[in-house]
Amino acid sequence: RQPDRRHSGVRRSVVDGRTMSRPQQITVLGATGSIGLSTLDVIARHPERYQAFALSGFTRLSELLALCVRHTPRFAVVPQAAAARSLQDDLRAAGLSTRVLVGEEGLCQVAADPEVDAVMAAIVGAAGLRPTLAAVEAGKKILLANKEALVMSGALFMQAVRKSGSVLLPIDSEHNAIFQCMPADFARGLSSVGVRRILLTASGGPFRQTPMAELAHVSPDQACAHPNWSMGRKISVDSASMMNKGLELIEACWLFDAKPSQVEVVIHPQSVIHSLVDYIDGSVLAQLGNPDMRTPISNALAWPERIDSGVPPLDLFAIARLDFQAPDEERFPCLRLARQAAEAGNSAPAMLNAANEVAVAAFLDGRVRYLEIASIIEEVLNLEPVVALNDLDAVFTADAKARLLAEQWLSRHGR
Repeated sequence: RQPDRRHSGVRRSVVDGRTMSRPQQITVLGATGSIGLSTLDVIARHPERYQAFALSGFTRLSELLALCVRHTPRFAVVPQAAAARSLQDDLRAAGLSTRVLVGEEGLCQVAADPEVDAVMAAIVGAAGLRPTLAAVEAGKKILLANKEALVMSGALFMQAVRKSGSVLLPIDSEHNAIFQCMPADFARGLSSVGVRRILLTASGGPFRQTPMAELAHVSPDQACAHPNWSMGRKISVDSASMMNKGLELIEACWLFDAKPSQVEVVIHPQSVIHSLVDYIDGSVLAQLGNPDMRTPISNALAWPERIDSGVPPLDLFAIARLDFQAPDEERFPCLRLARQAAEAGNSAPAMLNAANEVAVAAFLDGRVRYLEIASIIEEVLNLEPVVALNDLDAVFTADAKARLLAEQWLSRHGR
């Protein structure tokens, strides 16, 4: 899993006895989302090092067109054939030769293409799993922003990483911070490298201090109004409920071969310390920075080097103070459910994620109240037994069962 210098700069090849250099070819899965846009911003700052090879989009197709015009990728990927035909016509009208591909097959193709050096896996939710695995199996450098890939299929995913020799680098600001604070040989095991625990920081979201009685009536717009980060609506709701932190806890266990008991969540409202690593000698290493995703993106793109990300320097005097508190599981029941799923292992995290996706979508559609998100997830976990996941089909079976149970909850309650 350890990165090396082969992936850090321009790609070199031998042509007619001469060593040639070209920019690394980057596929951005989820290009129109906040992570994708930040990735393209970093790429555009270093055209001598990086070039967009393929971009994918889901619903924001006019934005995808604009990104294609700006970055001239070789491929674009959209979910439906009709959208592909429309986008292809628009690209031709703009004088571009970008070829449009369709659906999951297209995503997997641009993730595994022999010309691709690195894949930004930033598709939100279960939809990102297969194309991310395709990139892993092709031995690509993976910039992992799709936490669901590890939450749903952690053992299978990490097995594929080891088998292919793929380089896996975390993009979530917390996991990237942990990665930066870990010793280079952390893959030998936390106890072997003197690590006692991982301290995973959380902002606490918009409802950290909201009176409990008011939580039953909060709106989707209120849940999406994150105090520090600009994110998509689904991730913003996850941050408000702290399910996002629960999923990150599960992800951290797989990335760093940690037990759930070795990962502690700490609420840090300023979002300046992105996470910490506690060593057995009493040292605690922290990674600090402004809350801007271009920092972990640039760190992963250039690792083990450092490049300009466009993020302004951190002004500690302006921040003036750093606060910390323990999370309240009564206020954030989703965090409790995620930890229980992490401890149960096997299919429990996949079911947790699936039930949460259904519940959050229903909340954003105005069909359920905010507090009912946790109720739906808990019922699904209680109804469906935990089973072993021996292959990807078993992963998607567990995912489908959990979604069905969540939809049944909605139907029973007239939602």
